[in-house]
Amino acid sequence: MTPAATRSDGTVPFRATLARSVGLFTAFRREQTDPAFFYGRLARDTVDQLRSYTPLAGELVVDVGGGPGYFADELRAAGARCLCVDSDAHEMTLHGREADSGAVQGSALDLPLRSGTVDVCFSSNVLEHVPDRVRMADEMVRVTRPGGLVYLSYTLWLSPWGGHETSPWHYLGGSYAADRFTRKHGRRPKNDFGRSMYAAYAKEMLRWVRGRSDVDVVDIRPRYLPSWMKPVVHVPLLREVVTWNLLIVLRRR
Repeated sequence: MTPAATRSDGTVPFRATLARSVGLFTAFRREQTDPAFFYGRLARDTVDQLRSYTPLAGELVVDVGGGPGYFADELRAAGARCLCVDSDAHEMTLHGREADSGAVQGSALDLPLRSGTVDVCFSSNVLEHVPDRVRMADEMVRVTRPGGLVYLSYTLWLSPWGGHETSPWHYLGGSYAADRFTRKHGRRPKNDFGRSMYAAYAKEMLRWVRGRSDVDVVDIRPRYLPSWMKPVVHVPLLREVVTWNLLIVLRRR
């Protein structure tokens, strides 16, 4: 690798290539059998992507719905000061991990933070698990300082993984998919439609972005797909299926 291919700090610039997408989806196949491998890989990729929008060294980053702290680990490795906020104490100790010492229990719908106090408000795959997606996004903007960054990414309901472990049966209805899972496995799914998972669409949050006068759009793209797939987010209906996971990056005015 030539020096021109690296940043001044020695790290490689983030590139959303097809090879990167294939690698992520290959790693995803090990989510159930080796969650530490998958979530560690995803966290490293995500922090590289986040760092392409803003420097992280010394910045205060809030990870909304951070769970067991995989993202927090990588954010701190990148030099950020990280605070996790999660409403579920059990989630903070998933996969046998100890609860992060920099975590607090609190709701994404009412973040326990003062307005305009964080440099980066970050959330990965949480929005589809709250009943009021607009309120959560409002809260993320509220706590971000002027000039700070909001990174919001979530799984779209009509994507192939929209029903999470109940997929692809969610295409026949979320309640049907959850009930089918229960009959097959003898327990309710962790991501139970109407209880811990909801139908999140691209159109809802794109409308929310257009309605905000206190943010500037930095980027809107399919989070896991190559850069050349970015135009799909502008195609109604198709984007709900193909985008898979929508990333919205905003700068607070």
